Amino acid sequence: MKWAEGIDKLGITLYVLLCVFAILNIYSVKAELGQKQLIFFGISCFIGMIIFFMRTKFFENMSAIIYVGGVLLLIGLFPFGTEILGQKNWYKFGGFTMQPVEFAKIGTALMLANYVSNPDFNLKNKKVLYTSLAIVAIPGVVVLMIPDVGSLLVFFAFLMALYREGLSGWLFGVIFTFAAVFLISIAVNPLYVVIAILIIAAIFVFFNFYTIQGNVMYIVAIVFTVGILSALSYGSPYILTKLPKHQRERVEVLYKGEKAFRDTSGYNLLYSKTAIGSGGLKGKGYKQGSVTQGKFVPEQETDYIFCTVGEEWGFLGSTILILCYAVFIGRIYYLSENQKSTFNRVFGYCFASILLIHFSINLGMVMGLFPTVGIPLPFFSYGGSSLLAFSIMTFIFFKLNYADKNSLV
Repeated sequence: MKWAEGIDKLGITLYVLLCVFAILNIYSVKAELGQKQLIFFGISCFIGMIIFFMRTKFFENMSAIIYVGGVLLLIGLFPFGTEILGQKNWYKFGGFTMQPVEFAKIGTALMLANYVSNPDFNLKNKKVLYTSLAIVAIPGVVVLMIPDVGSLLVFFAFLMALYREGLSGWLFGVIFTFAAVFLISIAVNPLYVVIAILIIAAIFVFFNFYTIQGNVMYIVAIVFTVGILSALSYGSPYILTKLPKHQRERVEVLYKGEKAFRDTSGYNLLYSKTAIGSGGLKGKGYKQGSVTQGKFVPEQETDYIFCTVGEEWGFLGSTILILCYAVFIGRIYYLSENQKSTFNRVFGYCFASILLIHFSINLGMVMGLFPTVGIPLPFFSYGGSSLLAFSIMTFIFFKLNYADKNSLV
């Protein structure tokens, strides 16, 4: 059919497979929630059909309104939000709940794509750089004030999109270095970390002696960086003590092991790893997982849904799922890079990077490689807000890609 030309069949197929497999696994944990997720999936597909019949310029023209609306929804949580599991991240309407941060990500992606597509956009211009960062920072600061640390991490996805558009790579190096110093200093004596920083700095200076020689600003930058990292190293344990008890324990679990906190923050991780490990090569079979059916992991249908896959479908099933995600995310990056429109490309990079961060952190979390921060697995974790938001971004991107492929320009 001629009208279907330009629809990315691989991407849509992978989206459907992920959603259907998710519903099966949620149903295995709680049948009634699996049925609800099926309804959410049907609603998502209906919305997707509406999106495909919309004009592509709608998303550019309405990006500012959608962005402001998303920020206002986040701010509205302070007076009107409902606290669930210790976090005031939700609106509650009768028997339904809605997490506005999921939709704020859509608004931010659209707004950033709209701004970057401006013909005068150039990140070497400080005003343009600061405006770009402000678009990301405004909802990010509100999320931090809620506080929702997990969702805040996802906003770094937009920096990945800006990096594609010319943002200097030093920002990523700074973020990675500061995060590594903070986490390592918690695990070991901060003095050892400072010594390591000094050794690395000395090696760097040694191999760049002729470049640095006589360059005062270069020397000042090195001294300043070493000083800041050293201060952060010594301050990390103090910062950790000021975190709420459950957040502090989630970090400490990485180093002391989940058994040290088996009755508190380590409980979920302990049984999650037990479930994944017990699945073996082929798994125990659908609805045959003892940990899953025994309801040992609280909220297993949401953030810890992957341990259901590990237990019931085994290493092979888990590997196939990971490959599906890898191909899907890689496909979006590939299609984004080949868009004629800057708006389409930037939105695609934002979307793919959001998926990548969600996917990486969630899997790291359920396997004990990352602290528990409440990051859902895209399309897979139970929740109407999450599935609808990710589905909307999916259909917007494939609609933009469809229009791009059928464009005569």
